[in-house]
Amino acid sequence: MNSVERVRNFLAQFPYNIQVIEFEESTKTAEEAARTVGVEVGQIAKTILFVTSGGPVLVTTSGDAKVRQSNLKKHLGVTGKVKLPDAAQTLELTGFPLGGVCPFALKSPLPILIDVSMQRFPVVYIAAGGPHAVAAVTVEQLLEMTGGELCDLSG
Repeated sequence: MNSVERVRNFLAQFPYNIQVIEFEESTKTAEEAARTVGVEVGQIAKTILFVTSGGPVLVTTSGDAKVRQSNLKKHLGVTGKVKLPDAAQTLELTGFPLGGVCPFALKSPLPILIDVSMQRFPVVYIAAGGPHAVAAVTVEQLLEMTGGELCDLSG
């Protein structure tokens, strides 16, 4: 089963009727996804894997927001460097390629942090397992499906 199908199967467990939308055009970056979907960049939910001294963590934030590493370290209670893994390590830890990292249907469980920056939109578009697939979700649905924690990492 490919990663987009894994996301579809995961979403089918919930009563939201969330559909994975696949495009010919790229949705790999927040800017490309916004152009392809036809929304502003902030409405694209980007999911970024960070490797900290306390282990890996996934952060989902608005496409126009920047995760402040100082906020992330403070929230997690860690010190030292926060690293962005390469494509191979991202695939290994999440089961998703860069540009398609979804905050659920992960290869193995990871802590999920959901940034408050997305709350200004009724719906955000998350990567759905591949660089041409998205799904529209609310922040509340995202919190429920991921078991994630709402926090302010960009402010």
